[in-house]
Amino acid sequence: MDIRNHYILMADYNQRMNDQVYTASSKLDSDQLGADSGAFFSSILGTLNHILVGDLLWLSRFSLHSARYHSLKGLSALPRPKHLNEILYPELVLLVKARNFVDGTINQWLNEEIREDDFARGLVYANSQGVVSERNFGELLSHFFNHQTHHRGQVSTLLYQHDIDIGCTDFLIDIPDVIKD
Repeated sequence: MDIRNHYILMADYNQRMNDQVYTASSKLDSDQLGADSGAFFSSILGTLNHILVGDLLWLSRFSLHSARYHSLKGLSALPRPKHLNEILYPELVLLVKARNFVDGTINQWLNEEIREDDFARGLVYANSQGVVSERNFGELLSHFFNHQTHHRGQVSTLLYQHDIDIGCTDFLIDIPDVIKD
C-alpha cells in the first residue's frame, strides 16, 4: 500500500462524506439542527462544528511539520477555535462554506505538498490543555481522519432520527478496483 495515496484516498472519502452529511443536514431547519439531541456535542450543528474545530486544531499543528505546507497557512483566515465544543458557525450555510474550504485545502495539501518521508517523522504539538507530546505524524494523520469518521457517524444517527438517510458511508466505494478488463 502506498501510504501517501492512502491518505489522498482518505481525503477524497472525507470530502464525499462531508458533502453527503451537509446535503442531508440542509433538509432540516435551524431549530432542528440546533436542538439538543442528547449527543456528546448536543446537536447536529454542535457536532458538525466540533468536527470542523478538530480539523482546524489538527491542521494548525500539521502546518508546523514542514515549511512546504503552504496551503495549510490559508486556514488562518478562518476562526481559531479555543474549545472543542465551540460553535464557530451558528448557521449551516456559513458552516458549509467553511467546511468546503477546509476540505479543498486538505485535498490540495495531500495532493501537492506532502511527501512520503513526512509520515515517518515525529510531530511535537501541545493539546488543548497545553500538554506537549511528540507522536508519529502518519499515525496522527490517521487519527485526524478517524476523528471525522467517528463524529460523522454520530451525525448520521441524529439525522436518521429525523428519517434522513445520508446514503452509503462505505469507504469501499472510494477504493479503486484493481481488476483490469
